[in-house]
Amino acid sequence: MRYLLQGADKKVIVVMPAYNASRTLKATLDEMPAGCFDEIILVDDASTDDTVERARELIETVIVHPSNRGYGGNQKTCYRTALERGADIVVMVHPDNQYNPRLIPNMVLPIYLDQADVVLASRFIQDPLKGGPVAGGMPLLKYFVNRGLTTVQNWLMGTFFSEFHTGYRAFSRKVLESLDLERLSDDYLFDNQILALLVERRVRFAQIGVETRYFPEAHTINLRRGIVYAWGCLGVGWRYFLHRKGIRRWPLVQ
Repeated sequence: MRYLLQGADKKVIVVMPAYNASRTLKATLDEMPAGCFDEIILVDDASTDDTVERARELIETVIVHPSNRGYGGNQKTCYRTALERGADIVVMVHPDNQYNPRLIPNMVLPIYLDQADVVLASRFIQDPLKGGPVAGGMPLLKYFVNRGLTTVQNWLMGTFFSEFHTGYRAFSRKVLESLDLERLSDDYLFDNQILALLVERRVRFAQIGVETRYFPEAHTINLRRGIVYAWGCLGVGWRYFLHRKGIRRWPLVQ
């Protein structure tokens, strides 16, 4: 960020929750613009390939979970470590290269300028020339499920997100320090729960568009886990709906 804001003193740390990302890690790192972050932290969640060995060749800070803690559990370690190392802004970048790392400056700038507390990169903010996620290779079933879930969740939560399910996110230090992340799921539901917490706190959100990338090495969850995740997301939305309507308190967002 030094080339964007002369004299800026905020520390930007990129965190990478990794699982079997050996084949895509270097390509992801190669696309990160130089000078827009201060440090990279990769947390490996007990990969079965050589992700750890590859990461240690490329990244200074590599943390290894001895057993698989899940996607949410991985993020908890990412954010906790970034805060311990003095991050003012934390950007989560998946090492499978599905989300364009060149957009890191776009993710960081609204927080740098104190215009947002959280920035989300959405695959459903369509490029006027290239089109939306289907044009980028998103399977039709995934497209319709994502759109349907997002529509229902927005109605339940009283929000207007273009996408609830992006894995490309940036947070201010203040926001992360305000959350008790250990209370959240260690699985994929973590992403939806953290949004519910932030909506309840009325933090300032910004959204930017990101193109869709789908290729064999890109990480995705299987059908069974996808169904469990979808029901879990609806459960988060329903609990928040009851909470915001004053029907039933939800301790998670207190």
